[in-house]
Amino acid sequence: MKDNGKNRKHGSDERTTSHKSPSSHDSHPIIPPRGDYQTLHSFQKAEVVYDITFRFAHQYLARSDRTIDQMIQSARSGKKNVLEGSKAALTSKETEIKLTSVGRASLEELLDDYRDYLRVREHLEWDKDSQEALFVRRLGRKTPQTYELYREFVETRPPEVVANIAICLVHQANYLIDQQLRRLEKDFLEQGGLRERMFQARLAHRKGPRPSGRP
Repeated sequence: MKDNGKNRKHGSDERTTSHKSPSSHDSHPIIPPRGDYQTLHSFQKAEVVYDITFRFAHQYLARSDRTIDQMIQSARSGKKNVLEGSKAALTSKETEIKLTSVGRASLEELLDDYRDYLRVREHLEWDKDSQEALFVRRLGRKTPQTYELYREFVETRPPEVVANIAICLVHQANYLIDQQLRRLEKDFLEQGGLRERMFQARLAHRKGPRPSGRP
């Protein structure tokens, strides 16, 4: 694949936009404010993976092949569980971690399907430091991540190239989700879950300043 000179603007490489953690100055200590899941780089990347997989499975696999549904469902699960985990974060960090982990596992399953496609057809998987993989990595730095960044290559290259592009993007999505999970686990250890925040908020309320005129 060659860089056609378009879309030269780059963002940070494979970084995740995490939700803001509540601070001691937060006016809502029980339910922390959350960011929009669509700003999460992990979600954006997973959505691109889904868009490519939907087209790849329908175009290059036989209609009778059960792998079509399996690959699309794995890609969908990767995207939807990151979304649902982000939404669940409003009330349960445990659920956020669990759903995000499910999304990570679904993408790992999808990765294996793409590798199977290449292996049984005796196509090579790109080395991570190959020219082609590095090109996809450069595209992966752009923000926001959308299917349009990859449309030209997905719709004009042979299936073994498209499969390798998808593999590169799954690796990027998995990296971002791993970073996200480490952050979520750290937040949970430092802040606890909803019940702990409710308990601490009630204690703080009881220990608050007494009305003037009372001992």
